Amino acid sequence: MSVSQTTVRWPLHAVLLSLWFAASFGVVFFARDLDAVVAGWPVGFWFAAQGSVLVFIGIVVVYALRQNRRDIYLGVATLAPHSPTGLHRRFAIYLLGVLACMVGLGVAQYVGLPKPWIAGIFLSLTLVLYAAIGVYGRTTNVDQYYVAGRRIPAVYNGMATAADWMSAASFISLSGGLYLQGFSGMGDQPGGLAYVLGWTGGFCLLALLVAPYLRRCNIYTLPDFFALRFGGKWPRRIAALAAILCSFTYVVAQIYGVGLITSRLTGLHFEIGILLGLGGVLVCSFLGGMRAVTWTQATQYVLLILAFLLPVSWLSYQQTGNPVAAVAYGQQLAKISAMEAQILASPVEAEVISLYRERAQKLQAKLQDVDATLKAERLALRLQLQALGDAPAQQPAAARLRKELAALPKDADAARTQWSRQINDYAERAQALSGLNPHTRAFSGDPKGTEQEVALFDSSRANFLALMFCLMVGTAGLPHLLTRFFTTPSVNEARTSVAWSLVFIALLYLCAPALAVLVKYEVMAHLVGQPIDALPAWMAQWSKDPSLLSFSDVNGDGLLQFAELHVGADLIMLASPEIGGLPYVFSVLVAAGGLAAALSTADGLLLTIGNALAHDLAFEGQTDPVKAMRTVMWSKFALLVVALLAAYAAAQRPAGILYLVAASFSLAGAGLVPSMVLGIFWRGTTRAGVVGGMLAGLGVTLYYMLSNLPAFRDALGLGPVSGLWWGIQPVSAGVFGVPAGFIATLAISALTGHKGVSEPDLRA
Repeated sequence: MSVSQTTVRWPLHAVLLSLWFAASFGVVFFARDLDAVVAGWPVGFWFAAQGSVLVFIGIVVVYALRQNRRDIYLGVATLAPHSPTGLHRRFAIYLLGVLACMVGLGVAQYVGLPKPWIAGIFLSLTLVLYAAIGVYGRTTNVDQYYVAGRRIPAVYNGMATAADWMSAASFISLSGGLYLQGFSGMGDQPGGLAYVLGWTGGFCLLALLVAPYLRRCNIYTLPDFFALRFGGKWPRRIAALAAILCSFTYVVAQIYGVGLITSRLTGLHFEIGILLGLGGVLVCSFLGGMRAVTWTQATQYVLLILAFLLPVSWLSYQQTGNPVAAVAYGQQLAKISAMEAQILASPVEAEVISLYRERAQKLQAKLQDVDATLKAERLALRLQLQALGDAPAQQPAAARLRKELAALPKDADAARTQWSRQINDYAERAQALSGLNPHTRAFSGDPKGTEQEVALFDSSRANFLALMFCLMVGTAGLPHLLTRFFTTPSVNEARTSVAWSLVFIALLYLCAPALAVLVKYEVMAHLVGQPIDALPAWMAQWSKDPSLLSFSDVNGDGLLQFAELHVGADLIMLASPEIGGLPYVFSVLVAAGGLAAALSTADGLLLTIGNALAHDLAFEGQTDPVKAMRTVMWSKFALLVVALLAAYAAAQRPAGILYLVAASFSLAGAGLVPSMVLGIFWRGTTRAGVVGGMLAGLGVTLYYMLSNLPAFRDALGLGPVSGLWWGIQPVSAGVFGVPAGFIATLAISALTGHKGVSEPDLRA
């Protein structure tokens, strides 16, 4: 059946998209008004954390069932997928093998096998497994390399897509972000449940507006669509550059996660951990392309979902008696709200906050004359050292002074940077709840308060909605995600695969808010108020990296106050087994799961970048058999070069994982989605319109991001940040880029008119 014989079922689309809008933007906009508590759950919080996700699953499933039933009635031909019976058997054996390995290592730990050996064995086994799949799946066949021969069953493609999707940001940082940001974040850190809603609600757009229509084109890469639909060179080239830009930003975050996990698991240096983990990525994507990557990602999904669900289920059972964390954690929300109120009213917490404020003021005074202050401090420490002399009894004090002297900044510029960073840290800790929002409160400020509080509320809600919008639209435009649906045997399998993907993803996303709540309860109930010298051993271990965990007795009372504890976002998931008191083998499983999440996404991203460079830019989609084989070889070479560049960028320890990932969504959504959706549904879209639309979307998004980046402005001598547009943070720059892309595409297409391009009807 040809594409031109099909039509869009607009009534079904309209109903489902209306339901999607109501369950996301509608619920969020009125979340502060949905403050009733039902069965222990604040209604607004439940909808944002769980209810809307369930609605999204229902939308995608209903759409797939209705459209597939219609395709079967019309007799749409499909290719035969791989035999599911054999695949089910292999995955059952693999799952049993993972569990047997954990039991074996647990027994080995019990009989005395050192922890580094346990970590090394588990890490080696996982990397060897990925490498074996890469070697087994090696291919130079064009169809196999680019789209796995279009024979992947929907359920396994959904599993691979879920692993590809749930990157280091989802596995490592999402729960930590929810711990720190609560419902919606605050100030210049919007987020919270916006990530859960954005990263799941985007699959509704993917299923209804993009994935099945692109699959019908039988293309290899996303830029292929622009060449097929609009002709000429520039639509493909600009789409390829946009794909490279957003994918590179994304892959740097994943390789950063690879380095973080591998170094934690093995004890190696961060940079060595990057290279070690990168080897696992390259073996799969370099040798076998999409064929090897697909089956590697499916096995990685099993590992990462076990690694996430087991610790959170154990914590839930410990605290509530119910291991189903997504159901049980609601009863802890009221307890956390009560403890937050106690902390806010505590005079001891107020004392600590006052001390932090004093520290910030002292550092601020130092910045008035950095050179003189630095010289005075260095001279004072040297004079104290001279006064102590060489007496053995004074050696401990002398060692402490030498340590303080060595810790002083080397010059005025370093001092200015270090003290400014400390001032920001102290200023954050000098706020109520260390700058955190109450966990279940939707948005900062008060819609019924003072003028300042109302403005803060409006800004917080606007940033939440903007970030959610960017994540949703970006989901529909990420090239490495869209390519996954090119591997299914048919259009109806692609729709079914989107549904399976969201189901597999929801297993983690429904439990991520639970883990944040359970750990916060553990901290507030069992750590705050405890003697410093009686804190659990895991705190001393993780505090070796102050960015993950730090605590100190600021007021000298010997007890830990909430304001004296700093928790990094990446700690919450990584330390969850130790927090729950599980054996070390579970800590290794979590680290291996995080590594699998980062590697699986890095696989798909590097493959996308390599294909864009070779297939779309160098060879411009040539399908001649000889040139196609050459394209595959060049794609492998490009993949290797890009991997090394991304590793170098990740080694510089850039912005946090969540920020980098969210930025890539803005770029993908603004640069690709407007032209792509209009190209699918509007015949009047022209080549000039799509080129102008992509350039406008990318240009506005990049301008807003970079113009509000202090480091970029300093490098160009532009001075301080000039101001935000309507208070929207740069991470959500796509909220301006997407409308710019749509407006430019529509306007230019209307002005240029139809230029006679031979275009297929892509409506499915």
